[in-house]
Amino acid sequence: MAWFQLNAGGNPTNPSHYSSVTTPSCSGSTKICAVNATDNGSGQPDLTDSLKNEMIVALQNNNASSNVRLRSTP
Repeated sequence: MAWFQLNAGGNPTNPSHYSSVTTPSCSGSTKICAVNATDNGSGQPDLTDSLKNEMIVALQNNNASSNVRLRSTP
């Protein structure tokens, strides 16, 4: 598994809107910043249903999880 950071203005449900990073740079809550996922073979995260559910829970609770990092809204 690897970290993928959501590009500025990106759609968190579109794998092509992420960039692979060693360590995500995130702070705050309320928006998806990065996900820890398996590479889908194209240098993009494999956004499984399980990971999408984890993203939803993190957003609902305004609390990051082991595979989802959040950032605050500007």
